[in-house]
Amino acid sequence: MPRSEENPIRIALLDDHPIVRHGLGKKFSEEADLQVVGMYATGREMISGLRSAPAEVLVVDYSLGPTEIDGINLLQVLKIKYPLSKILVASSHDDPAMVELMMRAGARGFVAKTKPLSVVVEAIRIVAAGGTYAEAVDETAAVEPTPSAPAAGAAEAGSKSRALSPREREVIRCCLDGMSVIEIAQKFSKSRKTISNQKQSAMSKLGLRTDSELFELRDQRRDFD
Repeated sequence: MPRSEENPIRIALLDDHPIVRHGLGKKFSEEADLQVVGMYATGREMISGLRSAPAEVLVVDYSLGPTEIDGINLLQVLKIKYPLSKILVASSHDDPAMVELMMRAGARGFVAKTKPLSVVVEAIRIVAAGGTYAEAVDETAAVEPTPSAPAAGAAEAGSKSRALSPREREVIRCCLDGMSVIEIAQKFSKSRKTISNQKQSAMSKLGLRTDSELFELRDQRRDFD
């Protein structure tokens, strides 16, 4: 049954950029069937705020500040603490392998931040209705009606990325974002040696020998093998 002003979709937003956060909130407030019940700048604020202001759909930025809970852990925590809430990721990390990783971590949908706000609204409605919504790089949206099944585009991207563990993928993502091994170790509260070993293991699985080859991988927008 279509939602209405009398029975709106309750939404909570998480983004560490105030302009993005308030821009999304303004757009959603213009839709009769959407109601913003919370706007948060940090993952911890959202985790706490949802206790008193529950939401059906959580629109979450995947990559927050260096002191924040890392993306995969945040999705998993939200999924465990608020299993009735459906997570829609809005992120600039739109590589197919990353989309697949987000979906596996508990997201029900993904929208690239380069898309119009109308696309985010469409994705919210689909996710709230029990579907999944995901976009891979340079592909149109893939929508599946079954909540438990990964979106088609993300599933295809994941077929080549299963060799890496979730932590190895996070380390590689941070490297591609320009973070050093020391910075990554601080972000995840791990030793430098642990992060270095995870990076080397991931690069070995990818068939890479140097950092320049790793960045070439990013530039070519290849999937993680």
